[in-house]
Amino acid sequence: MRADALLDQVVDSAEPEYNFAFLDERTKRAIRRAALKGVAIPGHQVPFGSREMPIARGWGTGGLQLSLALIGPHDVFKAIDQGSDDSVNAVNIRHFVAAMSGVETVTATAEATIIQSRHRIPEETLRPDQVLVLQVPKPEPLSRIEPRVARSQKMHAEGDYASMWLSLYEGVALSGDISMGADYPAIVNGNYLMAPSPIPRWDMPKLHHAPFLTLFGAGREKRIYAVPPYTSVEPLEFSDYHFRVEEFPSPCQLCGATDTFLDEHVDPHGGGSTYSCSDTAYCAARREGSQA
Repeated sequence: MRADALLDQVVDSAEPEYNFAFLDERTKRAIRRAALKGVAIPGHQVPFGSREMPIARGWGTGGLQLSLALIGPHDVFKAIDQGSDDSVNAVNIRHFVAAMSGVETVTATAEATIIQSRHRIPEETLRPDQVLVLQVPKPEPLSRIEPRVARSQKMHAEGDYASMWLSLYEGVALSGDISMGADYPAIVNGNYLMAPSPIPRWDMPKLHHAPFLTLFGAGREKRIYAVPPYTSVEPLEFSDYHFRVEEFPSPCQLCGATDTFLDEHVDPHGGGSTYSCSDTAYCAARREGSQA
């Protein structure tokens, strides 16, 4: 069923009628103002009045509110969950946005103007006219070492990140290397320490001087922050223990890619492990290109 026909069904059955993109205009303006503050101060967490959404908190309400506040009638929307277009989270968000706005939804990254993602950045390089919205469960990077909110805010204000450096050092002392995986902390614009959402280390270099705008939304924690285009995003690292991305022992079993983030599939019968691209749309496009 076409998105506009589905929207007509929802609107006809709703009393009172839903506003375009579900949120009322005052809420959209408030979210946009918070996003603009985040763009003006890269990496800084801006509080906002997170609304109740028809999905549970922790399932992407922050990202969804950002997407609904930004989306217009001529936008094209894509939703992915850990690289997959077909997961429950991605499908439900895509259907909800289509029903509430009537905009076109796609799986092809290049066709989208707004891309909402959980825990991955698409493998395909995004353009300056595209906006990436990342869902964030825990926006405070210092929470793992400092549970007191007032204290962590003071540490951000003073640029006091010694405790985070100590945490990384402890990992090196125990394992012989920096062992932190997803949600690796980074300094944005040479100033704020930022949690990049639980993206793998593989995706971190994509944020550094990226030509596109990245917005981060945490609905449960009521925080919005941003990485504007062409902004420095530098992972924390020691001079003798450098930041590095994940390595994989074999290429994608479906498309043969060796330059993408791969998911491991373990054979329950003891047949070993195989790997496939986490970004399903990118993998499908590679396979179609090889068959053409």
